[in-house]
Amino acid sequence: MSMFDTLRRQKLLSFTLLLFTLSLGILIGTLLKTGVSAQGQGAPDAAPLTVPSAVQLSTEFTQLAKKLEPSVVNITTDYNLRQQTSRNRRQQAPQDQEDQFDFFQRFFGPQFEMPAPRRSSGTGSGVVVDPNGYILTNNHVVEQADRIKVKLTGDSTEYTAKLIGTDPETDLAVIKIDAPRKLTAAKIGNSDGVQVGDWAVAIGSPFGLETTVTAGIISAKERNVGQQFQHFLQTDAAINPGNSGGPLLNIRGEVIGINTAIATSSRGYQGVGFALPMNTAVKVYNQIIKSGRVTRGSIGVRLQGSEDLLKAYGGTTKGAFVQSVEPGSPADKAGLKEADIIVSMNGRSLSNNDDLVNAVSEAPIGSSATLGVIRDGKRIDLRVTVADRADVYANDPRIAGNRPGDSEQSDSAGKRFGFSAQGLSSAQRAELGLEAKQGVRIDSVEPGSFADDIGIQAGDILTEVNRQPVGSADDIRRIQSSLKPGDAVGFRVLRPSGQAVRGGRQQWTPVYLGGTLPGQF
Repeated sequence: MSMFDTLRRQKLLSFTLLLFTLSLGILIGTLLKTGVSAQGQGAPDAAPLTVPSAVQLSTEFTQLAKKLEPSVVNITTDYNLRQQTSRNRRQQAPQDQEDQFDFFQRFFGPQFEMPAPRRSSGTGSGVVVDPNGYILTNNHVVEQADRIKVKLTGDSTEYTAKLIGTDPETDLAVIKIDAPRKLTAAKIGNSDGVQVGDWAVAIGSPFGLETTVTAGIISAKERNVGQQFQHFLQTDAAINPGNSGGPLLNIRGEVIGINTAIATSSRGYQGVGFALPMNTAVKVYNQIIKSGRVTRGSIGVRLQGSEDLLKAYGGTTKGAFVQSVEPGSPADKAGLKEADIIVSMNGRSLSNNDDLVNAVSEAPIGSSATLGVIRDGKRIDLRVTVADRADVYANDPRIAGNRPGDSEQSDSAGKRFGFSAQGLSSAQRAELGLEAKQGVRIDSVEPGSFADDIGIQAGDILTEVNRQPVGSADDIRRIQSSLKPGDAVGFRVLRPSGQAVRGGRQQWTPVYLGGTLPGQF
């Protein structure tokens, strides 16, 4: 066979193979297209779907939500932030914010400081408890707010609220709005009747999403995860950031608690939420609307709960074990000592620390009480006078921070210097060794102000300006009126030394600060 015939045969085979491949591809593509494509002929044997008429499937939860939604409000707050830098904010920043500090400092060097925002905002919930506009919420929702704004369900108006009073120890606050109409007040329930396993419904504004309703059960009672007066109802009804201050309801739509906190590792719902029982909230609310503050009795003892200690030091399993006695307190004056065990008050037996705390806190200020005490295995009786808890712990801002009375406000007087200040109580002055009407506490310092420039700090106790005693707002105004731009001015303040003196009290050191008043003073 010639070479020409061989080449012709190879071309014929190649063409045939190519033609076969194309034909096979067309066939397979046609089959695939036919398999997934619509027929275009409809479905004559299929019955059309119809939407039924709207029917409300009424349940207890539905009725409860409709009933309570008008009483639940959304709260937003605006507040100023103190001047901070990236270095001193790092310790407070969440993990997901730290990377941005690393990014800037990696390119601009460790000296780079990213300024903090001057204003911020927060959100929370509240419940109307009086038709005249009184609302119960959490203290941490409105704490340090410059402005409190409230929105009602179904009302686009944003009302500015007035702060009536707070109680940091139970994390409760009362605010009021002036609405053009009477509001729908929620029905108050008795939290003492709540049982583990009861239905629980939470309404609020988680993540700012208004009137969100979640349901669950009461999973535990008397959870002590906060301060002395916080014994929570625990629930698995979903509670998230923004629910704070909203109501926890029973199946009858009665408010049995104020949602306060969550147990979480992710800042979100993980099935464990806490609400302050309504019976506690009612006591706090009634005192705030009466006098603007909450008054509790105290004798000045710190307690430690341990059955082993009760057995070891007193041979008993009931009573309140005294861990320490506040110097100068009623307990100190009555002769109470460390390791004493208080087993009764006015003849009433005490089972544990809470029994004593409740009995003393509810006793009238100035009243006398007889304490039954076991000391060194022997029973003795001591007579003690109940004092105001805010006076006994005047140096603890968690307890006395919102106390009015003889702590005269002098905020406006120090604004020209660049600080706000507040007068001291008699107990605070005694603690610092000051004379009557001597000294004011610096509450805050305006960033970049004259006071900030010369080193005045929040928490300082101002006692003198240019050798003149300071103890009130009038003293500050009087001294300011005699000063003009360019004058030298000196301040004497007391500042914590970081060392404790006998009895565990903080030692204060005098510090002198001075500067020249700016041209626009």
